[in-house]
Formats: sequence, C-alpha cells, structure tokens
Amino acid sequence: MKAPGIFSRFSKAQRAVLRRLDSPRKVQDFLDYEISYNDAPGTCFPPLEVLKQRRAHCIEGAMLAAAAFLYRGRRAMLLDLRANPRDDDHVIAPFREKGLWGAVAHSHFCGLRYREPVYRSFAELARSYFEFYYNNRGEKTLREFSDPLDASTLKPEWLYSDKNVFFVSRSLDSQRHHRIAAHLQEKDLRGADSLLLEAEVLGGSRLALMRRRPRPYSSLKLPRRPH
Repeated sequence: MKAPGIFSRFSKAQRAVLRRLDSPRKVQDFLDYEISYNDAPGTCFPPLEVLKQRRAHCIEGAMLAAAAFLYRGRRAMLLDLRANPRDDDHVIAPFREKGLWGAVAHSHFCGLRYREPVYRSFAELARSYFEFYYNNRGEKTLREFSDPLDASTLKPEWLYSDKNVFFVSRSLDSQRHHRIAAHLQEKDLRGADSLLLEAEVLGGSRLALMRRRPRPYSSLKLPRRPH
C-alpha cells in the first residue's frame, strides 16, 4: 500500500485531519475529544466513514488510528483482545517507538484506552489491559490476545469502503491468539469492585463518561495530592 494513492478517496479536509495526527498521542487525543462512541449495533465503519460521522466503537476507532499511522508512514497494526463468552472483545492499534510497544484505543472505559510505549513486547502490552477488563458483574474477562495484524496486508477497502468492513474483524479473529491465564486460574481471580467501576465509567460524577465528553488534562485544575 502506498499512502497517497489509497487515501485518494478521502477529501482534502479529511486528509488534513490525518496529516495533523502525526503522533500516537495526537491520535488518542482525537479519539478521546473529537470522536463520540458509536453505540449502534452491527456496524464496522471504515476510517473514511468514521471521519464523516465522527463516531466509532472500539474496532472502528482502532482502524482510524491505524489509518492515521499509515498516512504518516508508520506501520499500521491492529491487535485483538479476546474476552470470555460473558464479555465483548476489544481491538487496539499498537505502535512501536524506540523498540517499545504502546497502543491507541477507543473505549467507554478509561483503562482500556491509551498505553504509553513502555512495554517490551506486544504480549506485555496486551497483558497490561487485564486488570481493567471486566464485565458488568465485576468478573475480569480478558483471556487471549492476538498477534498484531498488519493492516497493509488487508484489501485497501478497509480504509474507504461504502459498506461495513467486517472482513477486518474476521481477519483479526483468524490471527494466532495467545492465552493469558490458564483455565484453573479463573476461579481464583479477584473481581473488580464498585470503586474501580466508578473510576472507570462514572469518573467522580453520577453521569457516565459515555454521556460526557472528556477534557484534555491540560484544561483541568487538580488538587496536589500524593499518589
């Protein structure tokens, strides 16, 4: 895939958006502050449609991140986090800087979003999501992670198709997956408590984050408290 040609269906304004997303941090800021969460069932919008509608769920957000990476000449990758049958899977867009792994991601849950590039392997990166990955019963549900999928190996329609691109999720599902915890360990896992849920979803207010737009850290006035 050569970036200029495969982005020819994007408008000048849409390409300008991708052009300004010149770092993973800026891509994550764009998802957090300019893209709403897509709660509509049964969609898999390509990045072009996400830019048009300004909404995305996890795989749609990860694909937009991968598209931004590709446009800026970075390697575009997707990685599947597979849950047990009582929860949903999650998709992130991993990246590497100075030999270390980080990730951009879109989620209702704060702990399932961005990761700084401090992880020595994609396996270590994937496992960093474990403690924050739980269902509505407080059960920690992350069980497997995939090998990263190089998006440049996909049909270029994943970027701009006027139809849902479910072939991307099928390609991710067919990737080799690695087990995080043995079956015998599941019964010994401590459940997530209400404080974690409040921190992740309610954020100090009774109004869920899914109904609020987060603000950049620089705009907050925080009290000085020890960690």
